[in-house]
Amino acid sequence: MKVALVTGAGTGLGRASAVALARDGFSIVLSGRRLEMLDEVADHLTDQFGGTHLVVQADVADPGSVDALFGLVEQEYGRLDLLFNNAGTGAPAVPIDELTFEQWQQVVDTNLTGAFLCAQRAISLMKRQSPSGGRIINNGSISAHAPRPNSAPYTATKHALTGLTKSIALDGRPFGITCGQIDIGNAATAMTDRMTGGVPQADGSVRAEPRMDSDDVARAVAYMASLPPDATVLWLTVMAAGMPFVGRG
Repeated sequence: MKVALVTGAGTGLGRASAVALARDGFSIVLSGRRLEMLDEVADHLTDQFGGTHLVVQADVADPGSVDALFGLVEQEYGRLDLLFNNAGTGAPAVPIDELTFEQWQQVVDTNLTGAFLCAQRAISLMKRQSPSGGRIINNGSISAHAPRPNSAPYTATKHALTGLTKSIALDGRPFGITCGQIDIGNAATAMTDRMTGGVPQADGSVRAEPRMDSDDVARAVAYMASLPPDATVLWLTVMAAGMPFVGRG
């Protein structure tokens, strides 16, 4: 039995990835802050693919909550084969000098500290389990390469996540733990609904942007998860064709 933990699993890319991983035979630990949404996903997975799937309400920005989450994973399954560090958030798209400290801190706590805490606990379990080893996939963003206007907290955390991915990939080598990052551009989720009506561009214009189906991202996550222990994807970029990423703004 293979066990995968997906954070932020109740909606969007987390939900789609949980479905794709369950289709590939993983038992899924569904984690997030909204219990009713997690329960709905768990019921869907069982109806579609069978098996047992664990629902754990948790806040990745809270060390105690993360400790409890991983304690339940170890208690229920005794191991963890895959962590998809998917939980994330953004701040209002306002000029940097208008951001509040609380808005900055919330994004850092969730996108960076949350990913660190979950990776730290996952590595501890992956080292101790038998057989040892496992895989961590971090949900990055095209913002890990280039910012959007007025996106300092989100962009800064996604750049930092790339450094975390590199460090985990290096430090996990002696223990058979791999780490990769999937950088996503414009998946069709609630977070990107505003792009269909037009969003600010680097040249000062406002234009609508294309989006892609979240299931296409989920298939990429499942591909990364399907690799044998002696192979890994360090970086993978999947994006809506035609979005303004490659080129001058």
